[in-house]
Amino acid sequence: MTTSTNQPVYNGVNVAALLDARTALAETPEAAAFVWKAESTWIRGTHTTSKVGAFFGLGAEQARDTGGHEVSTDHPEQFAADDQAMTPVEMMLCGLAGCLTAGVATVAQHRDIQLHSVRATLEADMDLQGILGIDPDVRNGFNAVRVVFDIDADATTDELAALLAQSQKRSAVYDIMTSTTAVTVGLAT
Repeated sequence: MTTSTNQPVYNGVNVAALLDARTALAETPEAAAFVWKAESTWIRGTHTTSKVGAFFGLGAEQARDTGGHEVSTDHPEQFAADDQAMTPVEMMLCGLAGCLTAGVATVAQHRDIQLHSVRATLEADMDLQGILGIDPDVRNGFNAVRVVFDIDADATTDELAALLAQSQKRSAVYDIMTSTTAVTVGLAT
């Protein structure tokens, strides 16, 4: 915990705009229905490039001013791969870290808590016997995920714990990882 003078709090989050959006979406709930989209292209071996750009929300197709974003995934040499990028499961951890951290910044701004630094360390346990087909009773995914935050802010330990709890409560990626989501996989027609 760091103490500071009575300067205005600014963590880079426009909370007023978020609250205005919340009010508008509460009045028109159909506009809150979003469809996130991604496309991936196989490169070689286990290396894949994935892109995001347009998405549907606010009742219409939306485009990013940046044109979109691209990431790659691969597997390490220990899996007989080229190790050109992080693994897809590591990307899931990064997604969780990014979502929770964004929540921390947003909630801190809303609660007038000045952040100085936020660092999250994540670990996930996985038994590869599942994905390698060695044991059909072993699940393919994570068995456990641990997230530890180190936050330096003008706040008490209790305030930081409450901030983190609210971030977790509103995290889309946390929800995706801890809830059952219907996923269908098929061929293009």
